[in-house]
Amino acid sequence: ASAAVKFFYVFMKEEQLIKENPARTIEVPRPDFKLPRYLGLVQMEALLNQVRGQNPSQLRDRALLELAYACGLRASELVGLDVGDIRLKERYLRCRGKGGKERVIPVGEEAAKAIKAWLEKGRRLLLTSGSSERALFVNHRGKRLTRQGLWQIFKGYIQAAGLPKDVSPHTLRHSFATHLLEGGADLRTVQELLGHADIGTTQIYTRVTPQHLLKVFKQCHPRAKR
Repeated sequence: ASAAVKFFYVFMKEEQLIKENPARTIEVPRPDFKLPRYLGLVQMEALLNQVRGQNPSQLRDRALLELAYACGLRASELVGLDVGDIRLKERYLRCRGKGGKERVIPVGEEAAKAIKAWLEKGRRLLLTSGSSERALFVNHRGKRLTRQGLWQIFKGYIQAAGLPKDVSPHTLRHSFATHLLEGGADLRTVQELLGHADIGTTQIYTRVTPQHLLKVFKQCHPRAKR
């Protein structure tokens, strides 16, 4: 509100509608950026290790968790994937993000193994006879998994792993980006993988990598170590 008032009077003075700007001394508060929560490597392993069974639902859930972390997908992107979007042999997928913009994302080995197991041993068992469903992830009725269904699946494993209540499917996307940056990935690459139109959106992750900053400092600064 204070920013709107301040700029309103700036406009009025520029248009010579007023002689003095009564709001010139108003201080505009800086935006309070909320840093995204992300999971450490130990926490991430604890979450991924919650599902190890071989029934159709467990194979699906394993593939969901692995793919969410391996590719940094949004919840809507996960449930929007079709079987034809996955190229297991080449180890990549095509994803349609915000605004229908398509991007290509590499698929890691563990995620590829989980998806392969789901496709070969699980998905077909949940489909109804003669189904033409194209969705990669389906529910117990053989229909495309919804965002609400995805959240319920993740919520159960998050609780089982003893993680904080505010951890969500989007936390895995934050973890994906943060771990890439801590591992040495450049910001432009992470921007492409996340599907951010503006690199300014991606830069928020540079504020949550203190381990990476410390590592670089120790490696590069001449007075950091003897």
